[in-house]
Amino acid sequence: MTKKKSRHPGKVYLVGAGPGAPGLITLRGKYLLERAEVVVYDYLANPKLLLHAPKTAERVYAGKKGGGLHAFTQEGINKLLIDHASAGKRVVRLKGGDPFIFGRGAEEIEELVAAGIDFEVVPGVTSATAAATYAGIPITHREYTASVAFVTGHEAPGKKESNIAWDKLATGAGTLVIYMGIKNLPIITKKLMDNGRSPDTPVAVVRWASTPIQHSVEGTLATITEVVKEAKITPPALIIVGDVVKLRKTIDWFERRPLFGKHMVVTRTREQASELVALLEENGADCLEYPTLHMEPALDYKVLDDALANIGDYKWLLFTSLNAVSWFFRHLYRQNMDARNLGGPRIAVVGQATAKKLYDYGLKADLIPKKYTGEGLAEALIQTGVTGSKILLPRAEKAREILPELLEQAGAEVAVAPVYRNVPPQGRKDELRERLENRSIDLVTFTSSSTVDNFLTMIAADSKEELHRLMDPVKIAVIGPVTADTVQKHGLRVDIQPGQYTIVDMVHSIVTYYQQAAS
Repeated sequence: MTKKKSRHPGKVYLVGAGPGAPGLITLRGKYLLERAEVVVYDYLANPKLLLHAPKTAERVYAGKKGGGLHAFTQEGINKLLIDHASAGKRVVRLKGGDPFIFGRGAEEIEELVAAGIDFEVVPGVTSATAAATYAGIPITHREYTASVAFVTGHEAPGKKESNIAWDKLATGAGTLVIYMGIKNLPIITKKLMDNGRSPDTPVAVVRWASTPIQHSVEGTLATITEVVKEAKITPPALIIVGDVVKLRKTIDWFERRPLFGKHMVVTRTREQASELVALLEENGADCLEYPTLHMEPALDYKVLDDALANIGDYKWLLFTSLNAVSWFFRHLYRQNMDARNLGGPRIAVVGQATAKKLYDYGLKADLIPKKYTGEGLAEALIQTGVTGSKILLPRAEKAREILPELLEQAGAEVAVAPVYRNVPPQGRKDELRERLENRSIDLVTFTSSSTVDNFLTMIAADSKEELHRLMDPVKIAVIGPVTADTVQKHGLRVDIQPGQYTIVDMVHSIVTYYQQAAS
């Protein structure tokens, strides 16, 4: 059988993934990931970067951990790249840091050249500069040093002798940044001191630089080995040697953020979670995404289609969530209609965030209540006079009935039109349960009653006693009173609730809570 010819020649892109924070990848790297057909990624490449790759892209983990088992040997990785590229695939080789700084990128390129495979190399933010920057240490400073050297603390196995000239390096550069040196730290510090570097030279060790689990310790050449041992620092970590480490006391910024070191669960759908995750991470939190909802189209759009066919008969069109807006317009477009077909009814929304979402579709809300709840929206509408008015309410198939009930009691005729449905997602339940058992979650965020109910279904507590054992050590933040009421109905405590029911205000309340707790 003749092999099907590829539509384009294969090519390998060695892309520097940066030091760990997903936002530090280059624009070129992100562009290539978005078009990859195969992604071969390392242990040090943040898994969140894989979200940029198409869902159809093959993902291959080729991680290698110091002192641990390797998913592939280097020879196996080389063959993997060659085989996929030879099959006509666009292959992104995603490597932690920069491919050409202790990343063995050149070795992989040499094999590609020998096999006649086209390639491109995309630089990345190297771990040395990132570790120093995120630890608050400028690796050069005109009052301290004008020279820096990058050194590996782990040379290739089997080398008969080191090609590192420790006698020259010890005092030849003002700042030394040593990669992969934790295992050999006692040897490295001894060599530096034996070759003239003062035992009192400041040293910092930074683990998982630029990530929410970054951990930095300080000492001197004489003491750092014991400091690292006591702090249980393990790879991946970098060692920074030099007087510039003294500046950390002034410049340290990353680990001083108010939510740094806090592990916070986000229960929103993955599509909705981005703003909440971004704001929490901006303040230092480690966000653990456990979506408790998955949205799918409504099973029946008859109510909405009938309403759209007679849209001029309606006085008000109501939106009570961002999802309702998105799914309403998704169906509208499928019907070959757009915002121009909505002439007639005025539009009311539950809050500013929903109003902003509506504006993205070219429409401005006519009414936003002062109180961002269904009750607040009903009250504001009733004040305008709704007796005898027809009102269209696109929403989830299952939702609180308080808004349509209050409007109908005021004499309105409400058409509740399902535009989407919430389906509890499957998977990752065991992982979530394990984190709660291990006390590795500090806070859980809830943005709706559905997220509360489905979260508790996910953790599957057998009794109230077990539920309290799992949840009592965890702080709970809610977006507003309706969600708070649901939490309390389950017998749990609400710790944080903003005065204004928005994501921004919710995060502000979380930050304030932890700042006050620390003071």
